[in-house]
Amino acid sequence: MTAQPLPYWRLSGFYFFYFGLLGATAPFLALYFEQLGFSPARIGELVAIPMLMRCVAPNLWGWLGDRTGQRLLIVRLGAFATLASLSLIFISQSYAWLALVMALHAFFWHAVLPQFEVITLAHLREQSARYTQLRLWGSIGFILTVVGLGELFEVFSLSIYPWVLLAIIAGIALSSCWVPDARPITHLQHSAGHGFVRQLMQPGVIAFYLCVALMQLSHGPYYTFITIHLESLGYSRGVIGQLWALGVVAEILLFMGMARLLQHVSLKQLLIASFLIAALRWLLLGFVADQLWLLLFAQLLHAATFGSFHAAAIHFVQRSFGPGQQGQGQALYAALAGVGGALGALYAGYSWNSLGPAWTFALASVAALAAAAIMAACLRDTAVHSESRENRS
Repeated sequence: MTAQPLPYWRLSGFYFFYFGLLGATAPFLALYFEQLGFSPARIGELVAIPMLMRCVAPNLWGWLGDRTGQRLLIVRLGAFATLASLSLIFISQSYAWLALVMALHAFFWHAVLPQFEVITLAHLREQSARYTQLRLWGSIGFILTVVGLGELFEVFSLSIYPWVLLAIIAGIALSSCWVPDARPITHLQHSAGHGFVRQLMQPGVIAFYLCVALMQLSHGPYYTFITIHLESLGYSRGVIGQLWALGVVAEILLFMGMARLLQHVSLKQLLIASFLIAALRWLLLGFVADQLWLLLFAQLLHAATFGSFHAAAIHFVQRSFGPGQQGQGQALYAALAGVGGALGALYAGYSWNSLGPAWTFALASVAALAAAAIMAACLRDTAVHSESRENRS
């Protein structure tokens, strides 16, 4: 049977819009809440709500996707339901109402990416190393959005911010209608016979998921308050947007070389390096962000704290679970990231005024170091390319 050609631009287009939305929310959502008059503690809570929803929603949708096989339908329904849910933000800007909107839209938004990752890997099949070539278009979408909005909000009020979010989500929904369906390879009969829990109990898997939570916890101050922090240091919104973009440019460059890198280093080495670099990055942002050259260097480290970490994590989940559990494996990755991210946003919100930015970021550095120690102690040191061959045998 002739292999179907890879729908490169259709898959890439979806990643472009999906991560374009992240480029609109990560730098500017807290700033929007600050303009509405909320305190750091309330901002931390509102930012944490969508992350907490990742504890529930991805596993529910992942189970449904594995049970029905209708992953693309779930992606499309999730995207259009996200659009409808977020439109409720125009009804009221009270804390209680915004909390409801954050929870409702996140329930559907978090249905989308884990199932789409399974579809993408199913299209790639034995070309899984090309994943980063598709995913880099998400980074491009992030860059264009964050730079464009940084300049836009220099001129216009943040009152237009909800309309910007709706336009990007509309792009996600429409692009999902253009993507062809694909399902994971089912010829691995031995994998299908093992339950999700049994595969979860493989050596190092639980430790990996714990480290995912710690890594995202360490990102809490960054994703919640870095824009506010840099504004307080005198940086303009346009410059802040460019600084966010710089980090993602570094991420793209790493993605372009990831397939070659994974031929020479193991997942364990890559993950530990990502955690250690994250610990350094948070210290730089917390203590010396007023020094532009050190801030630029810290942003370049995003190539490791997100880029290499995420790519290695996606490969780890693909290696650790069979075709019948891929959706649940990706969903659990999203859920544990949500737990960590929510806890990170909450502690950052409560400590921002009491401890200050520097020590809030120092706690983030400790979390990343803990992840490195756990990974060093618990994960087998096996190269990803050899694991891929084992999965195909």
